Amino acid sequence: MTNPVISRVADARGFLSQLWRLTAPYWWSEERWLARGLLAVIIGMSVFLVWLSKLLNDWNRAFFDALQNKDAASFWKLLISFESLSDFFFSFTGLVFIYIVVAVYRMWLRQYLTIRWRRWLTHVYFGDWLADRTYYRMELTGHGTDNPEQRIEYDINVFTTQTLAIVLGLLSELMTLGTFTFVLWQLSGSLTLDFLGGLEVPGYMVWVALLYAIAGSWATWAIGKRLVSINFNLERYNADFRYRLIRVRENAESIALYKGEPDEARRLSDAFQRIYDLFWDYMRVYKRLTWLNVFYSQVASVFPIVVQAPRYFRGEISLGVMTQTAGAFAQVQGSLSWFVDSFANLADWKAVVDRLTTFANTMAATKEAQAREHGFDVAPADHPALTLEDVEVALPDGRVLLSDLDLVVEPGQRLVIQGPSGSGKTTLFRVLSGLWPFGKGILRVPKGAKVLFLPQKPYIPIGTLKEAICYPDKPDAHGDAEVREALVSCKLAHLAGRLDESANWSMVLSPGEQQRLAFARVLLVRPNWLFLDEASSALDETTEARMYELIEERLPGTTIVSIAHKPSVLRFHDRRLVIDPATRRVSVSELAPAPGE
Repeated sequence: MTNPVISRVADARGFLSQLWRLTAPYWWSEERWLARGLLAVIIGMSVFLVWLSKLLNDWNRAFFDALQNKDAASFWKLLISFESLSDFFFSFTGLVFIYIVVAVYRMWLRQYLTIRWRRWLTHVYFGDWLADRTYYRMELTGHGTDNPEQRIEYDINVFTTQTLAIVLGLLSELMTLGTFTFVLWQLSGSLTLDFLGGLEVPGYMVWVALLYAIAGSWATWAIGKRLVSINFNLERYNADFRYRLIRVRENAESIALYKGEPDEARRLSDAFQRIYDLFWDYMRVYKRLTWLNVFYSQVASVFPIVVQAPRYFRGEISLGVMTQTAGAFAQVQGSLSWFVDSFANLADWKAVVDRLTTFANTMAATKEAQAREHGFDVAPADHPALTLEDVEVALPDGRVLLSDLDLVVEPGQRLVIQGPSGSGKTTLFRVLSGLWPFGKGILRVPKGAKVLFLPQKPYIPIGTLKEAICYPDKPDAHGDAEVREALVSCKLAHLAGRLDESANWSMVLSPGEQQRLAFARVLLVRPNWLFLDEASSALDETTEARMYELIEERLPGTTIVSIAHKPSVLRFHDRRLVIDPATRRVSVSELAPAPGE
């Protein structure tokens, strides 16, 4: 049976290791000197604020002694004095003014450091996510991390903000603890314990503060430790609910046509119910923590005065010394109680660290698996043809779709791929594009080829219409006149005057308009290898024919590989590849030119 203490130590070491892997790279990155400089200035300002707190604590004693002694001159001088610059700065007004200025700029610099760190870490995460098509592979295998967009946007924001807040807060509390422990030790005197044979305890208020904080910290951990797992799952359920809402918006027309609102409402209700049920657990745990924290803080506000009251009533200390001691006790107890006060934030922070770590680990594992499992030998060819040799195409579960596939596509040829639904046409298309990792064989691609793939549902980024048409090129790669001409050629003349208009064009345009926009991209990008996966399926035969004719006219030397079902498309190709799902083989034949060609 595992020792629970050893298990907790191992968990703590594992968490610290995760935290180090997330945190360290930034401080050794290209921004390291600015980041370290900002951090040093912020820590220096924190030290200065602790020193100001010590001066305010000393001022507190003198102020209450002036009240006790009815010394009006000293009272007003301690509040504000203009007799000299030093008297002003050491009066309450001067100390508070300096404290406020330093505190404000410390917060501003911390926010500046936070946003720079967040920017750097965000670029690292979405760079890794996009690199080597990891985002695609994670979804393809079904082993991806849930809601990667939330982890990149929300969790990185929380991580950078809370890490600096927690670490700098802890450093500040440690400095405060060291400073005010010394003050409290001097002020509290000794306590004689008669029931222990007259044992004298020096600086007894320090020991009282320590025992008080230990008791509160242990109780906080015992009550609130479940918050870590609850926060982790709450973030996951909230992200899932938000994703379902986004899916409704993205598929609004299809849902409306199906009249699927009741089913969507049920799914959304079920998704939110998980949040609701778990939040009840959160409320129960947090209520217990609140009971403890309120009791703990309220008792702490009067506790040092009660303990010191006998000495005050015996005339051993003045009112100023008692209030100064209470203030020092509050600082020491507050520093020692940092864990109690910060536990809810620590639990949330721990959950965020776990989410970012699992995301990073999943991306790394995906890249390693891709390098280990990719059976295709992909390399540029020495000749201009696209070549497949002894290729076997498989599914993620290992089932073979196609075997013993040999194919050569020469430049300028036009090949159409056909076969029954589910026979592997789109999967073969992905193999040709270099996306599909499951299988083996040799794939040689033309060196320096300019390739463009058109899927059945084109990707249209949110932005201006010109950005949507020019994708994946930058919009300034093509002039407005060139873009308008491409739109007019592809029967989208009604959009020619809207190039600078921003919208979610995949929601604005019909499926047919989206496919014609993709053909307009072909005219702009001018690839010499063009792959079309039922890219004209939403078009009528006349419009479809016109799109292929445009390619023939404008790009006569472009090699075309198409997946298409319509017989009318055949006349634009000179070879046909047919997949037989029964034998898992393909056959390639020449197509006779259409009459009149």
